[in-house]
Amino acid sequence: MSQHKIGIITDSTSDIPREFVGQYNLYVIPQVLIWGTEEYRDNVTITPAEFYTRLATDPVTPTSSQPVARDFVDLYHKVKEEGAEELVVIVLSNQLSGTLISARQAVEMVDFPVHVVDSLGVSIGLGFQVLAAARARDAGANIQGILAAAQQVRESSHLYFSLDTLEYLHRGGRIGGAAKLVGTALQLKPMLTVDFSTGRIDAAERTRTRAKAIQRMVDVFFEHLDTAKPMHIAVLHGNALEEANNLLATVQERCDPAELFLTSVSPVIGVHSGPGALGLCGYSEQ
Repeated sequence: MSQHKIGIITDSTSDIPREFVGQYNLYVIPQVLIWGTEEYRDNVTITPAEFYTRLATDPVTPTSSQPVARDFVDLYHKVKEEGAEELVVIVLSNQLSGTLISARQAVEMVDFPVHVVDSLGVSIGLGFQVLAAARARDAGANIQGILAAAQQVRESSHLYFSLDTLEYLHRGGRIGGAAKLVGTALQLKPMLTVDFSTGRIDAAERTRTRAKAIQRMVDVFFEHLDTAKPMHIAVLHGNALEEANNLLATVQERCDPAELFLTSVSPVIGVHSGPGALGLCGYSEQ
């Protein structure tokens, strides 16, 4: 049951660790994974571990699909029935999915206030905005304060990720500004970034080895954070736990963030990022 008058909803690509979902009483609408004739609900009927295990051997390429407006309507009603009078819905970038359109269409089908926000981000770059909104709400903020908290995080967030291969991003058609990397020597390790002003994925740079790619990612990430202020940082990975733990240790050596955690990339993101994705996301408090 919700104890809150303001319910907060996000989608499963937010990669918010499960314990935070419970702690902040968040509602997560699953994205849809289509694998041949089978349909899965992201992180509900297929886990990241199951997904990556199958991805390594299955000749069929999975695809993804967003929840439809009716899915949102059902969830809006559920959250209201559990005590919320008003809803805040923060979803992944409209440049990467039609989720925002579904969420907005659903608003027209309910008779209570729902505020839909385009995070212009993905993964924990979306998740941090949701957490900021929930923390503001729990500290007593009104709707305007909650939306402002999410916006402040959005405008100060940085997300870099290194892929082991561009193959999956290319197949999925979600490549955006990273398209210019395709056709370059296949052994190059691309580093991509999310532009939180446009919601697009852009190419940052490329290096020849995985180790150099990870080192560059750390350096570039910290160039963009104000280390004099409290920092919130997450390490994200797609079935690369050992490297992710090493990256976590590297971050701890470089700074003492106010918040630092590890999170797993959801299967629906994994469709596009492939196995071995490793990323850093974070922001400095204003």
